Amino acid sequence: MLVPGTEFPHLCTQCEDYPCVTACPFKALGVNEATSAVTVNAEKCTGCGKCMEACPGKVPHEHPHTHKILICDLCGGDPQCAKVCGEGGWNCLRVVEREDREFKLFARVPEETAKALATKLYGEKAEEFL
Repeated sequence: MLVPGTEFPHLCTQCEDYPCVTACPFKALGVNEATSAVTVNAEKCTGCGKCMEACPGKVPHEHPHTHKILICDLCGGDPQCAKVCGEGGWNCLRVVEREDREFKLFARVPEETAKALATKLYGEKAEEFL
């Protein structure tokens, strides 16, 4: 259950083992070697949803009109969301370099992240919203 006031961007963490890519039976997903971002070949994608099921953060989603899968491709290595977030003064998003740590640790479904954020914002009173 999402909590009002805890809206946040839900982004791909670029898991080092890319379960979404591995799960695609049509080989429609790949990895851009320069950016480590998941890429989608729309011509091969059938919108079957196997990548959505495999993703620990449930990040891939289906475009409502094309019914093809959408996953952040990091804007070719220059993520515009992080740029706009900083320029707008929100400073919630930033680009971090991949280091020797397991990125899958950061992949959580939106409900888990909202609960953690609500607890951080509201403390023990967060349970009232959950």
